[in-house]
Amino acid sequence: MAVKQDAKHADVPPICRSCKARRGGLCGALNTSQLAELAKASSRHEVLAGTELSDDETYSTLLSGVVKLTRNLSDGRQQIVGFHFAPDFLGRQFEAKWPIKAEALTKVALCSFPSTIIERMTNDTPELGHRLLEHALNELDEARDWMAALGRKTASEKIASFLLMVARNIDRANHPASSTSFDLPLTRADIADFLGLTIETVSRELSRLRSDGAIQIVNKRHISLASTSELEERCGD
Repeated sequence: MAVKQDAKHADVPPICRSCKARRGGLCGALNTSQLAELAKASSRHEVLAGTELSDDETYSTLLSGVVKLTRNLSDGRQQIVGFHFAPDFLGRQFEAKWPIKAEALTKVALCSFPSTIIERMTNDTPELGHRLLEHALNELDEARDWMAALGRKTASEKIASFLLMVARNIDRANHPASSTSFDLPLTRADIADFLGLTIETVSRELSRLRSDGAIQIVNKRHISLASTSELEERCGD
């Protein structure tokens, strides 16, 4: 059995063997020959925070960093509507144009490939189609959760829910277990915009969590949690 597993591992393209995103990402549904084809057509690159990622002809796996999804209104106002964390899949099948903009919130690393390859492989590999559907349904569930949070939760519950969401998702490709220490990918102004709060309220609630011992804050951006369970109790779910 070990010999077969070693042989199978040897067939995986070298660039994919050390890719931790492969285990939990889209590529985990591909066989070795498909991985080899995708590896030949893919490119790895980094982009700086603030870079728009929309490209109708390219899909990507997020290897590290955080991407924000925004909706722009006709008068220039912008609303953050979601986030992507590694090893999320970036791309939208079936519809070339959509009103959501993807932007690197931090420096991000991407593995990008032509959308046509994934669309063809989806037809050939049911598991890949299943994984894409699962990805879409997870995004839908998250959107519904945030609809409830933004519409009904108190400011304190919103902040706790936001911190818990980041803790559970950030650097998921490299550390699958819930993180207890992370850098906030958003400024307080961005958090306020996303949660429908004022900057003063965000700062006050973070200070309250720190005073209660639920979190530690270093240099305004680095957060350490006493435990995720303590935040869960404050989310109001």
